[in-house]
Amino acid sequence: MADNRFSPKVKEVISYSREEALRMGHDYIGAEHLLLALLQDNDSLAVRILESLEVNTNMLRHALEESIQLNNSKIQPSYNVGNLPLTRQAEKVLKVTFLEAKMMKSDIVGTEHIILSILKHKDNLAAKVLNEFDVDYDVYKTELEFIMSDSFPDITNEMQGDEEGFEDEERAGQSRRGQGS
Repeated sequence: MADNRFSPKVKEVISYSREEALRMGHDYIGAEHLLLALLQDNDSLAVRILESLEVNTNMLRHALEESIQLNNSKIQPSYNVGNLPLTRQAEKVLKVTFLEAKMMKSDIVGTEHIILSILKHKDNLAAKVLNEFDVDYDVYKTELEFIMSDSFPDITNEMQGDEEGFEDEERAGQSRRGQGS
């Protein structure tokens, strides 16, 4: 994988996913571990978009951990990250992040592209849990596009390290939803 196109935050997520897998007692990294790792950084654009969609990330983390424990089965790994293999699903999620970034006209893969990729592959545990919180690919992508749109020229991609002004967009998004739009 061309991880030189991953933002520093995405590289952290991949690293933390290993820790999450070990914490959960797994000898592999799945899409669910990527999402758990992603939820560690409340300042990432991906988490901010979830919060803009009124997802309680603590409840999401708890629901994901419960689902992991219920679905604790051995999955055939395919690719190693720090001595822990990625499952085929997790490997596919990371590969598709490049396509998601390209479709969003971004040269760098950000955390928001990880969630889009997770949601695109509905058969993984992380996507199923996100769906329980009324977050699917279209909902998430629409919110991301709204936040990144010309309506809010001050917000830029997290890869450039500038997420200033997001709170204003978040409030606008909440009031937009409150108006029935």
